Parts: sequence; structure tokens; C-alpha cells
Amino acid sequence: MLSELFIAFQNILNYVVELMSSFGYAGIFVLMAIESSFIPFPSEIVLVPAGILVKRGQMNFFIVMLAGVLGSLAGALINYYLAYFLGRKSVNLLIKKYGKIFFLDEASLIKTDVFFKNHGEITNFIGRLIPLIRQLISLPAGFAKMNIFKFSFYTVLGAGIWSFILIALGYWFEDNIELIHENLYYITLLLILLSLIIIIIYIIYMRRKRLWNTAFLED
Repeated sequence: MLSELFIAFQNILNYVVELMSSFGYAGIFVLMAIESSFIPFPSEIVLVPAGILVKRGQMNFFIVMLAGVLGSLAGALINYYLAYFLGRKSVNLLIKKYGKIFFLDEASLIKTDVFFKNHGEITNFIGRLIPLIRQLISLPAGFAKMNIFKFSFYTVLGAGIWSFILIALGYWFEDNIELIHENLYYITLLLILLSLIIIIIYIIYMRRKRLWNTAFLED
């Protein structure tokens, strides 16, 4: 069963490599924009083949990175502005009607908005490194009306790290699907572990900052 999955993925990979060589950097931009918006399209299918084409000398690494990151930012901005202009009204209506079923109320949403306003930068950055959350993290940022420049900066930073990893996997391992899968699994675990470490450091920093501010006010 596992070998059949690898064969199927190999066929998909070969197809996307051929497709990518036809559509070029514009194709990477569009597909990464789709991946970062509502449509569940894995970035591995886009950037790993792009890395293979870089290894073969058919694409430039830096332009692939730029297309991937800008595409991710474009998709993230779509979600951000949908939430910014349309989402909150719709969510509020749903919460009023069906919130009790899911143990949600407007007060909990307000708390989420306040949290994101206070800690939006670190939350947005870490969210870009974690699978499944990458596509969704733009929504609370839009709801909380996070500063668009900060949102864009941390989106580019997180998306840049993830894009580099995927391109590098395609470049280093090329057609060896088993090694790509294996290394992607371990890298994802390492990124989750790194995210937890960053969160712990951030919490410690914020607590100490609060204590310093309190001590300063008392003096």
C-alpha cells in the first residue's frame, strides 16, 4: 500500500515538474497564492518540483523563492481582507444563532481579537511554519485588523522559511520521493518544536517585561 502511494506521488511529482517547466515562475506564484488562500492545495506539490527544476538548471533559485513567497503573501492577503471587510459580520451573525452549540459567544471572539492585537506578530509568524494552520492564520489577523505592514512582514518571513525548505528538498533529493517524504516529516516536527520553543521564550519575555514595567511604575 505504501509503495503504491509513493508511486502515485512520484507520478504526480513528474506531472507537476513538466507543468511547472511550461508555466514557469508565474505558475509558481499562482499556485502558491491558491495554497495560501482557502483552497487546500499543498505547497509541497508546487515548490518541491520547482526545486528539482532548479537542480536541473531550468529555473533560478532566487526567482523561485521570490515567486513562492510573493504568491504566499498574495493568498494570505486575500484571506486577510476577506476577514477584515466581510468575515466579522458573518461570524457575529453565526455566533448569535448557533454559538451555544459550539460553546462560543461574542465575548470569546472579542478576547481572541484582543489576544491577536497584542500578540499578532508572533502568532502570525509561527502559524506560517505549521501545516494546516498556515492557510487559516490570516483570518484572525483580518478579524483583529492587524497592522497590514506587520502582517505582511511576518507572513513573508514565515513563508520564506517554509519555501526555502521545500525548494531545498527538491534540489537535494530530486526524484527520491522516499527521502523527500522522510525529511519533510522530520523537518515539520522540528519546526513545530522550534515554534514551541519560540512561544516559551516569548511568554518568558512578556512576563519579565510586565514585571519590569510594574517595578518601574512602583518606583
